[in-house]
Amino acid sequence: MSDNLVAAKVKVNSLSVAEMFAQKVEMFRRVLGKMLGFTGYTIQYCCIAHCAFEYVGQLVVCSGPSMEPTIINHDIILLEQLSRHLYKIEKGDVVIAKNPFDPHMNICKRVIGLEGDKILSSGPSDLFKTYTYVPRGHVWLEGDNLKNSSDSRAYGPIPYALIRGRACFKLWPPERFGTLKESPTGRIIKTESASDLE
Repeated sequence: MSDNLVAAKVKVNSLSVAEMFAQKVEMFRRVLGKMLGFTGYTIQYCCIAHCAFEYVGQLVVCSGPSMEPTIINHDIILLEQLSRHLYKIEKGDVVIAKNPFDPHMNICKRVIGLEGDKILSSGPSDLFKTYTYVPRGHVWLEGDNLKNSSDSRAYGPIPYALIRGRACFKLWPPERFGTLKESPTGRIIKTESASDLE
């Protein structure tokens, strides 16, 4: 009789151990499923965010005096990147571009001339006027603060591929919210006819 009781207890214990193991396996599967689901959603959202920042737009904090008074140090602007991909950058646009001397740095400048434009590259106090033609696939960039800007007057026209996007709105500080004004320098190059370029 006692042997039967011991056998019954061993059987009950072995069943409870098997049930506990099955419950733990099931719990582990649920946790793993949730983790994999969360990881999948995270990867999807990261891909969407990357595509949005790379191809649609992003917020940029500008620093430095080269675009004053249009953009002041620490202004936050909205950068849209569709124009760059659609080749819709125009003269007068404010753009963010990679620095031609340091690809880890960005510059914020105004497009003064596009490919084929004839640019006055000498300073206002120079005795002789010198001109530069913007080559194919390049743009001429200048800061609005001509006295305190390192731009195409120093490093020449930059390749179009270095442009990251077009600045379209100032978002911060609130009192400066709005679109970017026209160039205060009046140096936007008017499109010349083919006869003028020969």
